[in-house]
Formats: sequence, C-alpha cells, structure tokens
Amino acid sequence: MPETIPRPDATELPGKPGQPTESSRRSALLKAGALQNAILNSANFSIIATDEKGIIQLFNVGAERMLGYRADEVVNRVRPSDMHDPQEVNARAMALSVELDTPIAPGFEALAFKASRGIEDIYELTYICKDGSWFPAIVSITALRDDYGDIIGYLLIGTDNSVRKRVEQQLNEAVDAAEKANLAKTDFISSMSHELRTPLNAILGFAQLVESGTPAPTPTQQRSIGQILKAGWYLLELINEILDLALIESGKLSLSGEPVSLTEVLAECRAMVEQQAQQRGIGMVFARLESPRYVKADRTRLKQVLINLLFNAIKYNQRGGHVTVVCTLSPPDSVRISVRDTGPGLASEQLAQLFQPFNRLGQESGAEEGTGIGLVVTQRLVHLMGGQIGADSTPGVGSVFWIEMALTEAPQTVALDDAHPTDAPRPEALPGTHQHTLLYVEDNPANLELVEQIVARRTDMRLLGAADASLGIEFARVYQPEVILMDINLPGISGVEALKILRADPDTAHIPVIALSANAVPRDIQKGLDAGFFNYLTKPIKVAQLMDALDAALQVAETTSGPAAHQEPA
Repeated sequence: MPETIPRPDATELPGKPGQPTESSRRSALLKAGALQNAILNSANFSIIATDEKGIIQLFNVGAERMLGYRADEVVNRVRPSDMHDPQEVNARAMALSVELDTPIAPGFEALAFKASRGIEDIYELTYICKDGSWFPAIVSITALRDDYGDIIGYLLIGTDNSVRKRVEQQLNEAVDAAEKANLAKTDFISSMSHELRTPLNAILGFAQLVESGTPAPTPTQQRSIGQILKAGWYLLELINEILDLALIESGKLSLSGEPVSLTEVLAECRAMVEQQAQQRGIGMVFARLESPRYVKADRTRLKQVLINLLFNAIKYNQRGGHVTVVCTLSPPDSVRISVRDTGPGLASEQLAQLFQPFNRLGQESGAEEGTGIGLVVTQRLVHLMGGQIGADSTPGVGSVFWIEMALTEAPQTVALDDAHPTDAPRPEALPGTHQHTLLYVEDNPANLELVEQIVARRTDMRLLGAADASLGIEFARVYQPEVILMDINLPGISGVEALKILRADPDTAHIPVIALSANAVPRDIQKGLDAGFFNYLTKPIKVAQLMDALDAALQVAETTSGPAAHQEPA
C-alpha cells in the first residue's frame, strides 16, 4: 500500500508569504483580549462607557473602587453626569454655551457636547461617591462611532486628581506664607528705616546748621562737627544699603530698562567722586569713548553701581595713586566698564570672598570705614539689570573691578536740556521782595525747629508750623501758604489723608505740597508721588536739596495763585 501522508493540522497550515499564520492570529487575539481585560480591570483608572444617550453600559473595577458603586447598581440606570457635582456641571454648561455660542443644557450634554462634535475634550470636575465623599478628577471623553460614523456611545476615562490638587494647595499656601513673610520683612525694614532716620534728621540737620552758621565754629568745634557729620552720613549710608539689600532679596525693587548714555553717566559719576579723590591725592583718568555708547540699564542704579566702585577704588588706594576707568567692547553685544586702582591689591582667598555680606576682607580694624555690604548690593543690582560683575587683583600692584552691560540703540530723541538738570544755580531772592509763606505740618518739635532755622536763613521766606494734620489743614485754608511741607506719619490724620482733603478743597487745591518724611523705602516714595505730592524728600534733610525743592514749588505757586487773599498769622 502506498504510504499515507498525514495532513497538517489546520492550525499549522502555512500562510502566504508575508501573511500571519492562523496560530499567530490566535495569539494576537489572545494578547488583545488580555490587554483589554487588563485595561478594563485596572484599579487606577475609572473607565465608563455609555450608550448614545449617556446611560452607563460599562463600569470597570477602577470606577467601582473610586466611586464606591457596584457595576450592577449603575449600568442601564444612571448617567456619569449624575455622579458629578451638579453645580460644577451647570457651570460647565454655561461656560461652554458662551465659548461655543450655542445653548448647552446642564447634565450629560455638558460633558459630551465637545466629544460629539469631534473636539478633543479633557475636563476637570468633582466626582461624588456613593458614601457622599468627593474627589477631584480629570476625565477624558471620546465619542464611540460605528462603521457609518454614527455615534453609538461615549467612553470616559478618569483619574483621581486629589494628590496633584493637594500638592498645588500646599504650594499655594507656601507661596502665600512666603509672600506674607516678605511683606512683613519689608514693612519691618520700612518701619526701622523711619525710626532710625528720624533722630538722624535732627543730628545731621543741626550739625549742618552749626557748621555753616555765624559766627563760624572754631577749628576745634569744626573738627568735632566734622566727626558728627561723618558718623551721621556713614550711619545713613548703612541704613540705605541694608534697605537696598532687603528690597532686592524680597523682589520688591523695581528697575527700569532704558538706553543710558555711558558718556553722560560716567561724567556725572566723575563729578561726584572727583573732590574726594583730590582730597586724598588720587589722580582720576577717564578714557574717552571712541563713539557714543548706550547700555540697557536703570540710570539711577547704574550710577549707584559705578559710584560704589569708584569710591572703593579711591578709598582703598595708596596716597598719590590713581584710578583709571576704561570702556572696552565685549563681543558680541556688550561693553565692559573697568575701574582700575593702584592700591595694595587682594589675595586670591580675598577675591573669593568679595561679594559676601558684611565681609570687609580683614579691613575692620583699618582706618577706612565701610559697611561690608556695598559690593553685595552692587553685584545684585548689576545682575538685576542683566549684567555681569567681576574683579581681578594682584597683591602689591592693584585691583580692577569691572561690570559688563548689554549694548543697545540710542534713544530716538535725546533731551539736551535734561542732560544736567541740577547744574543751574538756584535763584536767590532779591532784597525787598515779597515774603513767601511756607507751612510745615510736623509733630516732631526737633524736626520743626530744624526747618525753622533753615528757612530763617532766607529773607524771602517765613514759616508757619502745625503739630498735626487737622491744624495744618485749617492753617492752609486761613493763611493760604504758597507751599506746604507735610510729614507722612502724623497723629490722627496721616499726611496722605491730609493731602486728599487739601486737594478736594477749592481754596487749597492749588497749593504745592512737598512730603518730608523718614519713610524712605522706594515703594513709599512712589506711593507718595502717586498720591499727588509735588515732591517727596526723605529725612535726614539735605539743606541744599530742601532749598531746591522749595524754590521749584514756589515757581509753580507763582503761576497758580489761590482764590483767597494771603492773611497774616495772628
């Protein structure tokens, strides 16, 4: 008999080349089924499938675990929208109605409307569990369609968002706490600055009066007064630098970014430091720029940075030495400003400690005073303006401190008249001219007496004093002063409130009001100017600055005379 050739099992029949065998198809189906079961039985996701009307048809293990319902309690009975917070569902319906410009009913339509239009939709709503508890969930909803493209149901896949929400809440609470701490710190610094400046105002103010008084002080007295002024201005410098540092660290320091002419700024800085250099026998060399250069910076703060570097180069130089300032291009788009001195220089370990607060690099016992935070403030100001700062030094040769700032285009127009606004001499009153009436509202007797003595030196001015805002407002109405000096922290009505009252009264609305306050934090100054003060001067008083401010206010007052005639005080 011929030998029988066994037929292969159907499952082993080979397919055409490139086609899967029946065995591989069965394996793929089994794997797909296993994957589907794994997804449907996942405890980490709630998977809910509905029919086209939104009635639940499938409720997986994850949905049971999260929501507390058994599948047989919800299938063919409820919609997913019934398990959401109804207020949130209503809010979503209203929001979508506005967004899509079509009325959308609250309920399941609010959940499925976008998906039914083929728009991908992931929303965040609160799920209400069977036991009444709730949790925030992120839900992705997709429309299920048949072969003809008709909707046959919806698939909703949700995850518990409680952990992320809790982390967000904790983060928000931490941010709020940090902001409150920063605000408290800023308020404390502002208060301390005020408390320190108030006695300093009397010390420095009266010392300036004695120094320039008649008869002139004796040489011994002059030396004593010089020591008082030196110590007082040093203490004021320390207060200012601590205040600057605190504001920078709290993020409250606002800086402008504008084109600043290097030629102008360096000329202004040179004028401010040259006298000190001459007194110490230090030569100053400022290299000329080959062409006008502008940097993007805050003009005031850039001057502060450069003056600090120049003062240090003068202070820590040797007698008969020199300071050289050079500007060089730093490709591709920056300029380096270098301040070189011929002082004793710094060792490498000192260079490493340069920008540490209150670290004077062993100069504490030296003859030169210093706060130990000037360079720290300088560094942080440079960084805030987008620049870089550094130093190089050779012991016995000298040091060079440099900053690099980004170059920018020149401003469209340059106001030549504003280049040196303080250079014009202050006009002095001519003999026999009308006496201007000034009103000073101040509750501190020492401050009032100081201003009285300053104003007494001007024959064209006389001063009225009021110890509180209420009395000051009455004096302003009765005597119609040309200018009012106003303290901010007054008993009862504050200086800012008094200003509002004066501005609201037609009889006094025209009078320029100058704030004269120990509140020297930049935000306080800006608040004062925004409130409508003509000028804002800080204590301790600088006599020349006060006189300039009064003259400017008097010039304005001459063009806006009040409705009432001036009356003589009783």
